[in-house]
Amino acid sequence: MLKSKNRRLRTMSIFATAHIHLDDAGVAWVDSTNVKVIEVVLDKLAHGSSPEEIHFQYPHLSLAQIHAALSYYYDHKKEFDAKIEGQLREIEELAAQSNGSPIRRRLRAMGILP
Repeated sequence: MLKSKNRRLRTMSIFATAHIHLDDAGVAWVDSTNVKVIEVVLDKLAHGSSPEEIHFQYPHLSLAQIHAALSYYYDHKKEFDAKIEGQLREIEELAAQSNGSPIRRRLRAMGILP
């Protein structure tokens, strides 16, 4: 009984990662595409897109690939969320640094930027 249960769990794990592969840097990609799993995930998180809506944005992805990407995200949610949070912090820091740049000061003086 235990042996068949373990085999079933391994099969489920393999199934959950079908259509997904990791590159040498550990980045998850949708198989046979140039789409990262995080790109599909960000559409889901930022816009609340359903798999069908994501398919509209990425017509070259099958619904199976989209579901696999989302499944991979949910299986690795903590790591993905930490990466997304880190990227958002980095963007905010870069925006704050560029706020005083010479070009921004000139654009403000011209009334183009607030």
